[in-house]
Amino acid sequence: MLYPSIDSLMTKIDSKYSLVSVAAKRARKLQLNARPQLESYKSHKNVGKALEEIHADQLHYRLGEKTANESYE
Repeated sequence: MLYPSIDSLMTKIDSKYSLVSVAAKRARKLQLNARPQLESYKSHKNVGKALEEIHADQLHYRLGEKTANESYE
């Protein structure tokens, strides 16, 4: 069984798309030698480490505000 499970991660971030997006961005930062946010990890891969950080409430996301020169079209 994978750790952390998708069910437990979905309680932290409300959509699978957002979960994948946040984990991918953090994994890229870890690949570029960003500072780890946890003492130890179960996973050896960067995506797994990012998911563990989300599960431990060390990684969050927020929606950006629309600026005056952006449009939804």
